[in-house]
Amino acid sequence: MKQQRFEILAPAGNAEMLRAAVYAGADSVYLGLTGFNARRGAGNFTPDELEQATAFCRARGVKVNVTLNTLCFDGELDGLREAVRAIARSGADAVIAQDLAAAALVRRCAPEIALHGSTQMSVMNLAGAKKLAEMGFSRVILARELTAEEVRYITENCGIETEIFVHGALCMSVSGQCYMSAFFGGRSGNRGGCAGPCRLPYRFCGEQGHFLSLKDLSLIDRLPEIREMGVCCAKIEGRLRTPEYVAAAVSAARAALDGLPYDRVLLEQAFSRAGFTDGFYENHYLSPSMFGRRDEQQAADTRAALPKLRELYRREREAVPVSLSLALDDAGAQLTVCDRDGRRVEAHSAEHPSPARQEEPALREGYARALGKTGGTPFFAEQVEIQGASGRWLPASCINELRRDALGRLLELRQAPHPARWVDWRPAPPAPRSAPARQALWLRFADAAQCTDEMLPQADRLVFPLRQFEQLPAAWREKSILALPRALFDEEEIARQICTAFAAGFRRFEIESIGGLSLVADNAPGAEICGGFGLNLTNSVAAAEYAALGLSALTLSPELPLADARRLDAGVPTGLLAYGHLPLMLTRACPVRAAGGDCARCGGKGALVDRKGKTLRVSCTGAGRDGARELLNPVPLWLGDRQAEIGTDFAELYFTFEDAHQAAEILRRYRDGAPFEGEFTRGLYYRAVE
Repeated sequence: MKQQRFEILAPAGNAEMLRAAVYAGADSVYLGLTGFNARRGAGNFTPDELEQATAFCRARGVKVNVTLNTLCFDGELDGLREAVRAIARSGADAVIAQDLAAAALVRRCAPEIALHGSTQMSVMNLAGAKKLAEMGFSRVILARELTAEEVRYITENCGIETEIFVHGALCMSVSGQCYMSAFFGGRSGNRGGCAGPCRLPYRFCGEQGHFLSLKDLSLIDRLPEIREMGVCCAKIEGRLRTPEYVAAAVSAARAALDGLPYDRVLLEQAFSRAGFTDGFYENHYLSPSMFGRRDEQQAADTRAALPKLRELYRREREAVPVSLSLALDDAGAQLTVCDRDGRRVEAHSAEHPSPARQEEPALREGYARALGKTGGTPFFAEQVEIQGASGRWLPASCINELRRDALGRLLELRQAPHPARWVDWRPAPPAPRSAPARQALWLRFADAAQCTDEMLPQADRLVFPLRQFEQLPAAWREKSILALPRALFDEEEIARQICTAFAAGFRRFEIESIGGLSLVADNAPGAEICGGFGLNLTNSVAAAEYAALGLSALTLSPELPLADARRLDAGVPTGLLAYGHLPLMLTRACPVRAAGGDCARCGGKGALVDRKGKTLRVSCTGAGRDGARELLNPVPLWLGDRQAEIGTDFAELYFTFEDAHQAAEILRRYRDGAPFEGEFTRGLYYRAVE
């Protein structure tokens, strides 16, 4: 794929941050409307403000990417459609989407707008990037957990543009796979309301620390290398931060790309958490050095640096090249200004030139010098031509007025609106659904040893980890579904396992991200593919999109209220998790190692204790390339005594660290519709999720 320009993409949480980003040298910005974006706490933009912001950027040659990167419920689809309409009206360049409903609306209603796959889509391998390309996306924003080697491999082979984060906050969890804020406080990261519980202190083996708080990322020094990889866009995180922070990061990135030094200390003072990390990129993601927190001294350093930081965006950056041609005759002067896109304006002066006392070279030099004074505008004089200067003199004030008039007209011309074409398509409302005559029961196991032969007749489906397929007795295979891991970094190994399992007779697989779809289809042709809760399905349009991609059953998001889940129409069977210590986070970094522990002490069964004394178990799949950790909710979900209210085609019991005896007892109680013994939660099924 031919490399286009390499973009520095800056966050714009409000109009002042937008100005700071553009003045400091950003090639593109990303911003959100007041709804449907993953930073609802930022100032964001109304539809009218979006039009103004887009005009401001368009005039300066800066692209605008609008974030529609949150999950949407069926009742919000009309509002989402209106958001797409506002984006189309503004003439913005691209939409960043997480939910396939947003992507479907852009493709059908505003097909001229580019689609970028959000990092919230959890694309962490080549298969995921290629699938987005097939679906009409022009760019994929890769998972922040990837190493340099992985980024390079995907970029060289995926066939669409890749974008990576190069500076700013790192979430502990893989983006899109964190439910911690939602389950702990009802504020969903997938809905733009994350409260940041990962930044709080936790205890491990009696020691307290910030074991879920990663330092900020900074790959500014690596930008020339990243550009050489073929990555098209370097993204700076930070829509919840300040204009000063944005200016510091953009200025540093601009300097690094130009081979110039930058003030690293000032960059840290703008914002950091005990410095920066490049741990994921450098393949050091199990190192305790990745972790850090922000203290009062760092906040004081930021306050002290504000005057110096504000200087970085005090003046308009002259970044748009123009050609200026001044023609003089005895009747006056005409200035013609053209930009590289072919826009052309003219300004005239009726002031008659006086006889010149200077030689022509001196006159031409003076006129050129006056025309080149473009400060205070986004323009710089790439080329200046002077005609008819011989013997004719006009005062500098006249030339300056011509220049100001022409550049002002060109600025107006460049910021003229260019709305995208709108197609009046509206998704059909979900068809009314009645509760199934019989609700199927799926049992999901983190380990095959949790299942027994006695459970077999009580379950319609048994879900096991793919890596354990060889341990499953032949009698279980008829009902078995092999679940791909939620972390899909090592796709070669996963593909090998799928192929071997398929050859052994397994015909059902489950995926948790878009990256698993092609892995199954390519290595187990004709196999049934189910969608797990990691797909974050919360509306009928997105669910129907996955069904159209070939999925035969879908487990809905645990963030979806029961009332919405009952109404959701996918065209294929849908289900909900009805029991389990649900994974709050999926991480590639290791909190146990952050706490000073190691694999020998942990044994894959470490635990953190929160400030309320609750124990969060750390479930580990190993320290290899595809290894990952899940942080489990200390309180189990339970709907055993509310089965009549579920209303989906199947319910799923998710066994994580229970042994076979405990799993059998929970299954019995669920079959009996009994209350749960001990502390439990209804999750988010009866709550309004922010």
